[in-house]
Amino acid sequence: YLINHKFIHFYDSVVRDTLIGPPQEPTPRSDLCLFLLQSELDLEKGMEMRKWVLSGILASEETYLSHLEALLLPMKPLKAAATTSQPVLTSQQIETIFFKVPELYEIHKEFYDGLFPRVQQWSHQQRVGDLFQKLASQLGVYRAFVDNYGVAMETAEKCCQANSQFAEISEVLMTLFRRVHPSTSHRWNVALLYKPVDRVTRSTLVLHDLLKHTPSSHPDHPLLQDALRISQNFLSSINEEITPRRQSMTVKKGEHRQLLKDSFMVELVEGARKLRHVFLFTDLLLCTKLKKQSGGKTQQYDCKWYIPLTDLSFQTVDESEAAPNIPLVLDEELDAMKIKISQIKNDIQREKRANKGSKAIERLKKKLSEQESLLLLMSPSMAFRVHSRNGKSYTFLISSDYERAEWRENIREQQKKCFKSFSLTSVELQMLTNSCVKLQTVHSIPLTINKEDDESPGLYGFLNVIVHSATGFKQSSNLYCTLEVDSFGYFVNKAKTRVYRDTAEPNWNEEFEIELEGSQTLRILCYEKCYNKTKITKEDGESTDRIMGKGQVQVRLPPSSRAVTCLPLQIEVKLSVKFTSREFSLKRMPSRKQTGVFGVKIAVVTKRERSKVPYIVRQCVEEIERRGMEEVGIYRVSGVATDIQALKAAFDVNNKDVSVMMSEMDVNAIAGTLKLYFRELPEPLFTDEFYPNFAEGIALSDPVAKESCMLNLLLSLPEANLLTFLFLLDHLKRVAEKETVNKMSLHNLATVFGPTLLRPSEKESKLPANPSQPISMTDSWSLEVMSQVQVLLYFLQLEAIPAPDSKRQSILFSTEV
Repeated sequence: YLINHKFIHFYDSVVRDTLIGPPQEPTPRSDLCLFLLQSELDLEKGMEMRKWVLSGILASEETYLSHLEALLLPMKPLKAAATTSQPVLTSQQIETIFFKVPELYEIHKEFYDGLFPRVQQWSHQQRVGDLFQKLASQLGVYRAFVDNYGVAMETAEKCCQANSQFAEISEVLMTLFRRVHPSTSHRWNVALLYKPVDRVTRSTLVLHDLLKHTPSSHPDHPLLQDALRISQNFLSSINEEITPRRQSMTVKKGEHRQLLKDSFMVELVEGARKLRHVFLFTDLLLCTKLKKQSGGKTQQYDCKWYIPLTDLSFQTVDESEAAPNIPLVLDEELDAMKIKISQIKNDIQREKRANKGSKAIERLKKKLSEQESLLLLMSPSMAFRVHSRNGKSYTFLISSDYERAEWRENIREQQKKCFKSFSLTSVELQMLTNSCVKLQTVHSIPLTINKEDDESPGLYGFLNVIVHSATGFKQSSNLYCTLEVDSFGYFVNKAKTRVYRDTAEPNWNEEFEIELEGSQTLRILCYEKCYNKTKITKEDGESTDRIMGKGQVQVRLPPSSRAVTCLPLQIEVKLSVKFTSREFSLKRMPSRKQTGVFGVKIAVVTKRERSKVPYIVRQCVEEIERRGMEEVGIYRVSGVATDIQALKAAFDVNNKDVSVMMSEMDVNAIAGTLKLYFRELPEPLFTDEFYPNFAEGIALSDPVAKESCMLNLLLSLPEANLLTFLFLLDHLKRVAEKETVNKMSLHNLATVFGPTLLRPSEKESKLPANPSQPISMTDSWSLEVMSQVQVLLYFLQLEAIPAPDSKRQSILFSTEV
């Protein structure tokens, strides 16, 4: 197999005549041109010269195909050996070294087979421009080959050093190669793999000569011009250094098309979510699909559609009554993805600590990439629709109003500079799509798996943000701000200030506690509240409130006060930021006082009040059921921290005016006060003693055994804990009945209240011992949090809990409560 007679015969008889020399700097003119210039023959001019040029191209193509065959020859036996028990190279190594060579061979074989009969049957009217145009349109394959060239060379060298059999094959090829070029110091792979790189330059020069001898009146002339322009543009994209100048390409009449913005987005196509890479150029919006590559590190794109900016408008609901419905993904499904992501991350860390093989880690990383990609695809739900003058509409799904506003602003600003519509030929569109590989500024899907190991993993814990004031508004308006943070690769709205009416200098001075899940960026959006909604066109079926400005700041330590500039109106928002890690924010503190209600054991409070359920719980639930049942995100949206602290102080001193205070406060502050009460209990409502048993019970697979275990455990709780939980459980079920309005499902409520009601004291903060699954405090979606959510969700989903009738009746109807 290694040194076989036919193998030697091929290189003795063929390679001597076809093998190229060592890599050279491209000559100013092709060998064919030099031959024509030096020839003493007085060739006839005009169309006969075209035939001579084409004959030279045919000869050159025949030689080039022989070179590609020389590259493919060792590839076939290597591939065959790769499937045996003793492979010379792995399939991946073969794919990398010979990346795109079979495709290049097929392209040029098709070109040669099409050109040969036309030259043989030559006439002055013979047309060949279509063949050259098609060849130029396939330069994307060369783009992939060139991008992989360095990797292919490096892989070949490493394989020679690491594998004696492959080194022997290389030595045989070197011996044969030196018979043709005795002075060369290059390996066979250096010379042969360089040939396609050199081929593009030489082909472009020959194409220039062919065009020079083609009359402008000939049908081939515009096709050859287009092929030459594409080839020259392709060469420029290879030769230019990575600078901002690279972000442009030549189009007709010497104009330049520049890339302004690109990002990965989710497109809604016939009800299905598709990941797209969207590019905004100076004259058009291009939507592409990223193609997966089996070898090398290159990317390639398929064009899905494009719209010239002069033909683009933002579709409103009025313009399209048949606007597609957005298929919403249940929060339970999204949370399940987050749980899987956290579990896989924990597994990866465990494998790293155990110093196990890289194969296991790579397998886990592949699973992580799949789950993160799925979450990124399924999480956005905010519509961003664009409409083309030809009647077609396209819908993207975005997770944040920030991105939607940014895309609109960029497009509208550029539309002011565009005046003419146009259409691209298939070749121009192919060339534009191929250019995206080099022009892109966003090189990878925003997944944590794509981050380098030394990159910041973000912060986990709670961020206290005080929104002080804002300046820079042109006129008095009704103003408010929202806060967003990144979580699992996309942004989530976490807080909203109250509306400050009829002012150009709002002073909110409101504090929010925002949960961080690997977050790195805090965004601020300033809105004008529009109460008269009939005066405003409602775009995308979303809120009619108008974005006045937006800005963002990196979440870093230590805490600080800062001013954030929100564009486009140069609005300045003043913030104070303080971070508390999850390790400290989730600690339950031992009871240090017997007065007040916060931080005091629930049995002590109910005994003092002579009640079955603490007064604070009853008052908060009553107020929320009075005016908060239809509040979107009730219990999930943060309340103003200063209001929550004021209510906490009032309940602690038994302020008789607390009910009046509550009636004047935002309902989210009341919900936040109730959550804070349960969070600050020195012992969880489900008690430290029973918590491990609940964790074991929820893990049972037999439904009958699980129900028996969970109900027996629940009824074993101390009376004050049980009655308070049953009272809260009935309330949460009533909240979930309004899910269509408040968007709070049973699962959402379990996610919010599970850790609050079950998280044990620090000394018991662990699941039943399982050394193979260490719990990490760096991720809120740890296995422990998952267990706490599942326990509460189990009770919320039970149609009825057979608690003693006397106890339930006393909770709901007793005057003592």
